[in-house]
Amino acid sequence: MTNNTIVTSDDILLKLCHSVAHVLSSTSASHVTHAGMVQSIARTRLKPDLGCFSIFDGGFSGLVVINFSSSAAIEIYRRYMLNMGMPEAELAFSHTSDEVGNVIGELMNQILGDFINKISKELQTSISQSQPKMLTINKELTISIDANLDDAVARRVSFRTENNHIFYLEFAMDKTEFIRLDEFVYDEEFDPDSLLELHSTIGANKGSASNVSSLVKNVDKPAIATHTIDNEADDLLDQLGI
Repeated sequence: MTNNTIVTSDDILLKLCHSVAHVLSSTSASHVTHAGMVQSIARTRLKPDLGCFSIFDGGFSGLVVINFSSSAAIEIYRRYMLNMGMPEAELAFSHTSDEVGNVIGELMNQILGDFINKISKELQTSISQSQPKMLTINKELTISIDANLDDAVARRVSFRTENNHIFYLEFAMDKTEFIRLDEFVYDEEFDPDSLLELHSTIGANKGSASNVSSLVKNVDKPAIATHTIDNEADDLLDQLGI
């Protein structure tokens, strides 16, 4: 008999936490971490100073909210822009700036893209997301979002930036379980940029070796060199799935 594996709502939340930490850490060239404890809450809310949310639907429905303090939003925004090569003198200083909201919204989009990609492979289901919405909120305002979930499970997880600024992920989804009935293999993830860099290095090394060899032996073998390059290009396209 098959030893069934059960994936719960909290397991799915953990995958989302990993996506948040991974995307924000890699895009800002810093260290973003999440707490090891999760808090059960009655419902999700948009809170000060900068709130971002997106609704997803498909194999299961849910809602993702990230509430940034002004200091956390500015730190992530500035680190992201500096990592992209923008001059520091041209960066915004207030979390109410449209540019800060646009960057946070783009990062939210990348987070959900990473999360959906993992869910599609590991749970063999399909979900789609709405365009993330941003809202700058003052101290007196808290907004609840009704996603019309059946028997909803709501959780809150705290995150910490490299400069110890706190922000919160709030997550709600249908109470559900995924049960593995049979063994399956899903495609391993790879980074296209790393793969291209690897092939460039290999190609450069082979090119250097062939140049030295041609000086010692024959200079007249263009057909063999062209054939080798074509094979390397075909191997790279195969690995990229093109």
